[in-house]
Amino acid sequence: MNPRRKKRLLITSSLVVGLSLAIGLVLFALQQNIDLFYTPTEIIEGKNETGVKPEIGQRLRVGGMVVNGTVSRDPESLKVSFDLIDNRGGIVTVFFDGILPDLFREGQGIVAQGELLTATQIDAFEVLAKHDEEYMPPEVAEALEGMDHLKSNKP
Repeated sequence: MNPRRKKRLLITSSLVVGLSLAIGLVLFALQQNIDLFYTPTEIIEGKNETGVKPEIGQRLRVGGMVVNGTVSRDPESLKVSFDLIDNRGGIVTVFFDGILPDLFREGQGIVAQGELLTATQIDAFEVLAKHDEEYMPPEVAEALEGMDHLKSNKP
């Protein structure tokens, strides 16, 4: 192999290795910032397609309906806890320390972003409430399909 061809091969190989390393580092960094969406049932039983459950300490988004009678507020602070349910009956408890959205109420569809504490408990750092009757994120709409009976106080 002549020296010129050897030099080109070395430069090309170095570029491929460097580019692969850069892509690998970017993907590793982004992996830690991905918040996957789950319903309460998927947190307990795993994703429908794969059966994969979120791990303790994993950041995630969970969407569901706030169960009537489960909102508990600490009178000394902004801490609040409530249960979320989906159309398949899975229930998880969300803990939040902060000001809830004005539209937050029992029987309301919400999305909470936070970290999984236990198999059924989430420490949320953000709670988003549905802003009107017309719009709902597709994931939440699918999770809450057939849950209209929970909006009333009757069982």
